Amino acid sequence: MGYIEEYKFWLEDDYFDEATKAELKAIEGDEAQIEDRFYKDLEFGTGGLRGVLGAGTNRMNIYTVRKASQGLANYIIKEKTCEKGVAIAYDSRRMSPEFADEAGLCLAANGIKAYVFDSLRPTPELSFALRTLGCTAGIVVTASHNPPEYNGYKVYWEDGAQITSPRDKAIIAEVRAVTDFHSVKTMSKEDAIKAGLYQSIGKEIDDRYMVELKKQIIHPDIIKKVADEIKIVYTPFNGTGNIPARRILDEIGFKNVYVVPEQENPDPNFTTLEYPNPEDPKAYKLALKLAKEVKADIILATDPDADRLGIYAYDTKSGEYMPFTGNMSGMLIADYVLSQRIATGTMPANPTLVKTIVTTNMADVIVKKYGVGMVEVLTGFKYIGEQIKWFLEKGDRNYVFGLEESYGCLAGTHARDKDAIVAVMLLCEVAAYCRSQGKTVWDRMIEMYEEYGYFKETQYALTLKGVEGSKKIAGIMEKLRNDPPTELGGYKVIEFRDYDRNVVKDMATGATKETGLPQSNVLYFVLNDDAWCCARPSGTEPKLKFYMGVKGNSLEDAQAKNEALTEAVKALL
Repeated sequence: MGYIEEYKFWLEDDYFDEATKAELKAIEGDEAQIEDRFYKDLEFGTGGLRGVLGAGTNRMNIYTVRKASQGLANYIIKEKTCEKGVAIAYDSRRMSPEFADEAGLCLAANGIKAYVFDSLRPTPELSFALRTLGCTAGIVVTASHNPPEYNGYKVYWEDGAQITSPRDKAIIAEVRAVTDFHSVKTMSKEDAIKAGLYQSIGKEIDDRYMVELKKQIIHPDIIKKVADEIKIVYTPFNGTGNIPARRILDEIGFKNVYVVPEQENPDPNFTTLEYPNPEDPKAYKLALKLAKEVKADIILATDPDADRLGIYAYDTKSGEYMPFTGNMSGMLIADYVLSQRIATGTMPANPTLVKTIVTTNMADVIVKKYGVGMVEVLTGFKYIGEQIKWFLEKGDRNYVFGLEESYGCLAGTHARDKDAIVAVMLLCEVAAYCRSQGKTVWDRMIEMYEEYGYFKETQYALTLKGVEGSKKIAGIMEKLRNDPPTELGGYKVIEFRDYDRNVVKDMATGATKETGLPQSNVLYFVLNDDAWCCARPSGTEPKLKFYMGVKGNSLEDAQAKNEALTEAVKALL
């Protein structure tokens, strides 16, 4: 069926409600708009669904959510794990509560019990909840840090991590096999509750989650000693972090927590934010204003589903608030956890840090200092969660910390996804520890640069929307794959890794070997002088992303090298 025929089907079939039809009638005659909404099904990828809200097969709506849920239900039925049920959480975005219910009622109609949170919750708490309840799977309705017109649907498996190969491919196949909307099952909420197939969850999970978070505290005595002195500005970006982040800080003793009032409560329009992303400097405008008013030590920001943490820290020398990248905050927490676990005798045997391939190379230096093992995985925290599962199954390693460059990290194994709530707690503990030594968090970051090297990373994203954009992104990747550059921005390409073809090539000798990681459409260029560049299409946005890293002699030198490397990448395109 072509996109025009699909459009007419949605307009005319009784399955679709009148509001959907009215939205579609409003674009009658606009062929470009009709094509964009119907030229394909919204792809259920390895991370689930994510797309713009609206009517159409290529949009997030109750019908595409039901279809995805039916595919997941079919997979669970084949796995014969229906009796375990599925946990469902959702964020503050438009239609999130409705999508959570649609997913739960579709599962219930298939005989699978749905445990649905009674209000918005952070993504990491869903990971915790499904394991606590012994569920076979979990769903989070969220578009993370995307603009307000987006929403999404992420699937987790019983280990608490997002689905990985080969299970992801099997679930994707089941979702794609649902081609008839009329075959999708659902039932009323009232009937589902009566049948014992729909259960609200909430406070009991929250309480148990808090207990697990507190197990990651290393120096409760130091927190109590200096908590009165530290001033913290926090913003949940109108998302799910507000209640749990403030609760954990209060319960461990921090007294001076100031929340940005305009960004405190849920707001699906993110009215004060151009982009609710901790990576966006513009998102901190109101937080910085409040921080200057109260003379805060640190500023913390969590994204709408509270799995990412962004920070600023006060610099006493310049009198300014200094921004931290995800690599910087991740390394700050990692160095603290590793050093203090060793100092307090609480480091487990065979400790291991896990990072993604696009995360800072400072991690390599830090683990070497502390004698900790390291495992590198593909981009995506699900691969870090997968390692935790394997460590437990094999019993040969103990997970102590994991991080990715995109502002996500996890201490502990209570969740199997990045957790901004535990990161908030630990970052504040780091601030307390630094205060006890007469330092600021920024002072400690500079000390780390001096000791480990001035590692600095950046990104460049090429946005190409629509059908033509997808083709252009594919074309650029193929050109880089088939004719890789031999130098970039004055750096020599030492090694070229093609994770899609499972090949690592030594550019000097031509010798090849396998990558050792799962197949993925990712290209990686190892450069001289600890520099590198990586290219990968985004799985959630119409973007081709380039990740880059350098090592400088100072912050200024590293910044200049990063800028030169970025310009070289732009020229290459």
